[in-house]
Order: sequence, then structure tokens, then C-alpha cells
Amino acid sequence: MFARFRKPFRPQPSEDRRHNLFEAAAAYVAACAEDDADALEEAAGWVSPEALSFGVRELACRAVVTLARDRDESPGEVVRELMGLPTL
Repeated sequence: MFARFRKPFRPQPSEDRRHNLFEAAAAYVAACAEDDADALEEAAGWVSPEALSFGVRELACRAVVTLARDRDESPGEVVRELMGLPTL
């Protein structure tokens, strides 16, 4: 989706290093945004599905809080706008 704006994010950790769930979540979400199926599959294999799910939720929460602060809006307003939902 945003691939035309930036160079794709491709983490290149060493083979003997384990990934933490936040690295996996960041790589997974970036790959999803860039529509990169290979990177998406790779990141999904770094941690358990449960850990990845937790990391993606944490990333989403932090992103919404950051956007809300930048826009001087509530997190609820930001998520509704991002999801294309009508404002309350």
C-alpha cells in the first residue's frame, strides 16, 4: 500500500539470533502495509502466533496513541477515522 513512498523494510538479523515479539510484530505489520507476502510469511515464523498477535495489538495501540497526540484528538476519533467509520 505504501511501497511507492518508501523503500521496503527488510530486517536482516543474523541466523543465530532469536527474534522478540516486538521485532516480529514490526516486521509483520510493515510487510503487510507494503503488501510483501514473502516478508510477511518470514516475520510470522519468528514467534508463536499468540506472541505475534500480542505484538501486533501492542503496536496498534501505540500507533493510535501517537497519532491521537499528534492530531490532538482522542484515540477513539483516530481509530474511527482510520477504519472509515462515521464519527460519533
